[in-house]
Amino acid sequence: MVDAVSTDRAPMAVGPYSQAVVAGNMVFTAGELPVNPKTGAIPATIEKQTELALSNVKAILKDAGVRERGIVSVTVYLTDINDFGKMNLIYAEHFSQPYPARSCVAVSALPKGVKIMVSAIGIIE
Repeated sequence: MVDAVSTDRAPMAVGPYSQAVVAGNMVFTAGELPVNPKTGAIPATIEKQTELALSNVKAILKDAGVRERGIVSVTVYLTDINDFGKMNLIYAEHFSQPYPARSCVAVSALPKGVKIMVSAIGIIE
């Protein structure tokens, strides 16, 4: 059985998808943009966008019942791979060892013209 996750602590889905789904004890998030869930504002810098995208993903996972140590995989999408170092510094502030597995992919564009999108997989313990 698969259940949808929905929280107002992250941007609401704007299409035919869920913010996340729970399948068994696993939670899979959609790609989360750096959009302020209350105002719709998007920060200008990669550092601020990284902070907000990670906060949005973590809010969804938390509301689904995933604890911080239960985040097992993160995928980061960047429109400019040269932003990797700046993103990585902010990312390192959000996680500790053992770090989640991570992939980082350079893409040509993202919705709303943002610089970053983040998705994750978590385990409910």
